Amino acid sequence: MRTFTLREAQSMLPILESLLRKSIEAKTLIEEIDQEFNELSERIFLNGGTMVDVRACAVRKAQREKAIQSAKDTLSEINAIGVQVKDLDIGLLDFPCKINGEIVLLCWKMGEPTIAHWHGTDEGYAGRRPIDERMQGE
Repeated sequence: MRTFTLREAQSMLPILESLLRKSIEAKTLIEEIDQEFNELSERIFLNGGTMVDVRACAVRKAQREKAIQSAKDTLSEINAIGVQVKDLDIGLLDFPCKINGEIVLLCWKMGEPTIAHWHGTDEGYAGRRPIDERMQGE
C-alpha cells in the first residue's frame, strides 16, 4: 500500500479533484438516465402499454454505458494512485499516511481548500480530527 506525506497528498489535490468531479458527473448522468427509464417503465405499466421512441431510448442507454465506463475509469485511476474514494456522493478521499510507524488516513472532502483532517483506519468521516504537528513534519 502506498503512503503519502501531507505535502505529497496536498500536491495531488488538483488532479484528484478533477478526476473526482468527472466521476461525480458520470454518476449524476447515470442516475438521471435511470430515473428516466424508471418513469418510462411506470408509464408503460400504468397505461397498459405505450408508444416508445426506441431510437431515443437506445441513445440514452448508450450515454449511460459511456458514463458507467467513464466513472469506472476515473475511479480506477484514483485507486491506482493509491488514494481511496470513500464517498462519491460528497467527494470524500482518504490518503494513507504513515505516522510513527502507524497507518492513518489523511481525509479530504471536495470543497475543502486543503487537507485539514485525518482519522484512524478503523474510524470513518465522523472520527475526523484536525491535522496536527505529527503530519505537518512529514
